[in-house]
Amino acid sequence: MDKPQTNKKNLVLLIIVASLGYFVDIYDLVLFSVIRVQSLKGMGVPDDELLSIGVKLINAQMIGMLLGGILWGILGDKMGRIKVLFGSILMYSLANIANGFVTDVNSYAIIRFIAGVGLAGELGAGITLVAESMSKEKRGYGTMLVAAIGLTGAIVAGLVGDKFEWQTAYFIGGGMGLVLLVLRLGVFESKMYDNIAQKNISKGNFLMLFNNWERFKKYLSCTLIALPVWFVVGVLITFAPEFGKAMGATDPLSAGKGILFTYIGISLGDLLTGFLSQIFKTRKKIVIVFLFATLCSILLFLFSKGISANTYHWLCVLLGLSTGFWVIFVTIAAEQFGTNLRATVTTTVPNFIRGSVVLVTLSFEWLKTPFGIINAALIVGITTLIIAFIAAFNLEETFGKDLNYIEE
Repeated sequence: MDKPQTNKKNLVLLIIVASLGYFVDIYDLVLFSVIRVQSLKGMGVPDDELLSIGVKLINAQMIGMLLGGILWGILGDKMGRIKVLFGSILMYSLANIANGFVTDVNSYAIIRFIAGVGLAGELGAGITLVAESMSKEKRGYGTMLVAAIGLTGAIVAGLVGDKFEWQTAYFIGGGMGLVLLVLRLGVFESKMYDNIAQKNISKGNFLMLFNNWERFKKYLSCTLIALPVWFVVGVLITFAPEFGKAMGATDPLSAGKGILFTYIGISLGDLLTGFLSQIFKTRKKIVIVFLFATLCSILLFLFSKGISANTYHWLCVLLGLSTGFWVIFVTIAAEQFGTNLRATVTTTVPNFIRGSVVLVTLSFEWLKTPFGIINAALIVGITTLIIAFIAAFNLEETFGKDLNYIEE
């Protein structure tokens, strides 16, 4: 049985560091969306190029996150979770600071790519470390706190981006990350990982996830259960101004405000789903329940007519609350695989599903012309939910699972 792996004081520090690391991670991830227009205009980008260049920068960041997810995941299993936690925080903190000094689009794109690589590693390493350091009965509380506290970084990013110059907003993010590194010095490696570190075991072998059908199916299912989350954020909220026109909204709907209120809902949802999974001793059933809640909230949003900005904000909170199973999604990934592949899986899965937003938005754009914006969103949204339901049913229940084993 996997008993608590560290004393209470060290465990509290670990949860604080992992939570704040994810806080700064999400802050930086959302900050770019908040200050994109302000920063590009500051560099002299014409209004008619703001969208195309913004997409280029987002794609650079996303490519960095996809590659970084693989890189940090493999390093987390080969070199240890602590080294990845340290390295990823340092990389995205320095990139944040460098972003405040950019004066041209090409430099901006390069640094967003580097930031993306750094941002990819923190959550997976933090969740893996917490999961391996707590008892199997209580580790859900630890991962719940990491995700719920971390996601409030989006709220802070919205407030800071609105109140400060874009350069200052980046400097604040970088400074928070560097301060966090001082706290990280007191965090210890997982004893579960230490037990295999020097053994002649294949660690961080990414190809092992593809050379066995059952393992690959499990890996794919771990990823796809969160697909509706990025449909909500990447389509419904991102294109809120266009949806508002189609719904006959009485006020213009702001994507920026939508992101702020949606992340408030996601943070609350993570606390709720994490708590419920501990009370009812199930991860899988809670995910399925919240997928049904996501279906209801999507339908409510898409069939709303003549809504005000205030009603839209409440709908965003509801959408966030129903998709607030991110913490269970990442915890399930950590609990599905052995110690020699755990960091690889837990780090790549959230970054791959973030990357899926490209396919989701392209599908939406393709369907929008023949079917209209509402029906296109309905088709894509229902499809992502069907895929997520199938993925959830394919996964084993992992609550209380002993994690002290390896993948052969």
